[in-house]
Amino acid sequence: MTVTIEVIANIALTLSVIVALIFGIAQVRTAERDRRERLTLETLRVFNTREFAEIIHFMQVLDMPKTREAFTALPDEQQVILIQGSQQMESLGMLVYENAIDLDLVDKTIGSFVSLTWEKYKPMFEDMREKIPDPYLGEYFQWLAERVDQKIQEHRLPYYAQSQKRWRTMKH
Repeated sequence: MTVTIEVIANIALTLSVIVALIFGIAQVRTAERDRRERLTLETLRVFNTREFAEIIHFMQVLDMPKTREAFTALPDEQQVILIQGSQQMESLGMLVYENAIDLDLVDKTIGSFVSLTWEKYKPMFEDMREKIPDPYLGEYFQWLAERVDQKIQEHRLPYYAQSQKRWRTMKH
């Protein structure tokens, strides 16, 4: 009898540990998902600020410097805008690289901007990587731009084209 009670108690204890472990894993996954969602929303907020719109506009109209010397010859205010823009892209690249933010989100929000902007920065960054020397300068910005460009090359249909295609299919 005592042996049976002991066995039942051990089974109950084992089941309690298993249930606690499963519950703990579920809690960790939920917390990770919540953290990722908050980070994603915060990142989207940054892209929707007037400041970011000014950076986008500035990068589009500026004749981008090709060398470190040309960069340092710019007025301080312009240098700061270029530094801020590249830091934001670098940070975004790190977040995507570390799987904190989904690449599809970046592709859908500012995808072509990332790859086109990298092409503008690329000569200057390559020059700076040699002259500073800092081989890591803009590495996550470059990585992100290459991933976005790869997605663009896969010919993802824009949403409006997808919906038009679905509409035509439904009509027939």
